[in-house]
Amino acid sequence: MLSLAGAIFLGWSLGANDAANVFGTAVSSRMIRFGTAAAVASVFVVLGAAVSGRFGIETLKGLTSMNLDQAVVVSVAAAATVTLMTVLGLPVSTSQAVVGAIVGIGLLNGRLNLAGLGKVGACWLGTPVGGALCAIMIYRFLGYWYNRAPVNIFQADQILRWSMLVAGAYGAYALGANNVANVTAVFVGAGLLDTMQAALIGGFAIALGVITFSRPVMETVGNKLVRLDPFSALVVVLAQAVTVHLYTCVGVPVSTSQAVIGAVLGIGLVKGMNTVSAGTLKHILLAWFISPAVSCCLALAIDFGIHLRYVPGP
Repeated sequence: MLSLAGAIFLGWSLGANDAANVFGTAVSSRMIRFGTAAAVASVFVVLGAAVSGRFGIETLKGLTSMNLDQAVVVSVAAAATVTLMTVLGLPVSTSQAVVGAIVGIGLLNGRLNLAGLGKVGACWLGTPVGGALCAIMIYRFLGYWYNRAPVNIFQADQILRWSMLVAGAYGAYALGANNVANVTAVFVGAGLLDTMQAALIGGFAIALGVITFSRPVMETVGNKLVRLDPFSALVVVLAQAVTVHLYTCVGVPVSTSQAVIGAVLGIGLVKGMNTVSAGTLKHILLAWFISPAVSCCLALAIDFGIHLRYVPGP
């Protein structure tokens, strides 16, 4: 169990941070109470991990082969990178941190699946683009019917509340299905866990983060991330959920934060709004390159450190 401590911490931090991408807008705008959002998110995160988490797990464990000690190194290096990026105020991508650490171990072992790594990299680049395209299509489709619905303002408000709850549940399912691989896939590759055990442990670790520490992140990040009207915010949540779910089917863990930013940009393109600043885009690009590089270097440094041996002098 001690070997999994780093993975559980990584899952906890992932749940605490990324729940804002699912329910942050609804909670910060008081459309949905935090208790309701946390309960729904926790259930559907575990459900997504258990039902569809195996696809991402198979991809990540196939990037290289490693023993249990190296799996722990990957987990600790990724968790440290996520913490460092958070302190620096850069967008956190757990997927990129984990893959960077795996690459570091793969370089040490001289065994790295370059085809699988290329697939992961291509999906990373496509995540914000996919989020933008999904947002544009969903906005136009739902907007057509929403603007023609024969309802008053109070009925419209109730429709939006329930729609946000359903969209959040779907987003939580996609989050668990896609990101559980980041938490425990390396331990499947090391032979400590089977795929279902990894999905359940990772799913519950993410859910623990949602329940215990996602409230301040939801209430603050929700306002910073999306400053849109409730309907547009609903579209953003749906777009990121669809985007992340599609990459789950491909078997590649991606960043929900980058999917959300892409969706916000898509809304901006439709409405002619400057919803994403140049500074925000700059930070995203920095995170794309910095997160995996830092995690790779940390994994190499930690592995080097634990294999140092004291040799007494003559």
